[in-house]
Amino acid sequence: MNMEKLVSKYIDSAKHVLESMEVTQTSVTVDAADVTRVVDYAKDYLNDAEYYREKEKFKVSLTSVAYCEGLMDALRLLGAVKFEWPRTRKDTR
Repeated sequence: MNMEKLVSKYIDSAKHVLESMEVTQTSVTVDAADVTRVVDYAKDYLNDAEYYREKEKFKVSLTSVAYCEGLMDALRLLGAVKFEWPRTRKDTR
């Protein structure tokens, strides 16, 4: 599958979910086990990103690390974890 078709597939899938999802009426409870499970998924995506970088499959690597970041951002937005993404320093030379 070429990159354009792959991107379109993921966009279409995300659109479908956003258009058809149902917001639950109950409050969301996230316990430590749930957080740990999601962090483990994020670690797996990061490991995948490193693996594909070594194989010089940079598009797949970028996608994998983006999934990792998305999961971590979601946990942070839910208040389940605290962190800040590192900022790059401007070159002062």
